[in-house]
Amino acid sequence: MNIELLKHLVDYGVIALLVFMSFLSVWFFIERIFFYKKIEVTSYKSKKSLEIVITKHLSIIGTIASNAPYIGLLGTVLAIMLTFMTMSSGDIEATKIMASLALALKATAVGLVVAIISQMFYNILARYAEVIESKYDEIAEV
Repeated sequence: MNIELLKHLVDYGVIALLVFMSFLSVWFFIERIFFYKKIEVTSYKSKKSLEIVITKHLSIIGTIASNAPYIGLLGTVLAIMLTFMTMSSGDIEATKIMASLALALKATAVGLVVAIISQMFYNILARYAEVIESKYDEIAEV
């Protein structure tokens, strides 16, 4: 298989996966915000049932936040390996090597951006969930 084709598959495959993960994170964040805005805590019989409903999808966002840097790093490592394979096959100019290594780091950068945004989403939603649970506790005391 052509090394250039492998480079494109690794590069675009990893970036596509990270873009998909960021789409999921944004989608679930928006869905949860709308859900939290319209939730009626009085309609739940127990705090546990409320907790289950308000924490739905939070683990997905948290998983994206914690794994996006690793996926980006995997893309970088694979791209660097392919660069070394290209270097070993014959003459390659220093400028091409540097360009390949710079492009390889792109996957890590995208992974970090996805992780940072997803972690912010998770923290915001976790705080919303705490506030909703506190409202339930206040109503239950009365």
